[in-house]
Amino acid sequence: MELKDIIKLCHTALDDMKAENILVIDVMGKSSMSDVLIFATGTSTRHVKSLAHSVNAEVKKAGLEPFGMEGVNEGQWALVDIGDIVVHIMLPDVREFYQLERLWQGDAEQVSNV
Repeated sequence: MELKDIIKLCHTALDDMKAENILVIDVMGKSSMSDVLIFATGTSTRHVKSLAHSVNAEVKKAGLEPFGMEGVNEGQWALVDIGDIVVHIMLPDVREFYQLERLWQGDAEQVSNV
């Protein structure tokens, strides 16, 4: 499965579960940890957990094995590591506080047409 297909799969899983403010950032060649970062906002801890589980399940259905999930028990900030893609799902106040996407502004490109 190509990277663009995995991005679309993750975006669709988030969108189908009503994630808010989904942002896909291409960090290929700028980060040794991943090629793409996906950020999304959940409206409650339960929503954050559900979004993370949904992304994980859809990736597995596609025949891929995610490296892991972090933060799902707490539900304030969940991370799904798919290798070349890392999905961050946060509560609005957590996302505003850390502003991770701002770390990449100017250095990376936002991916459009997902």
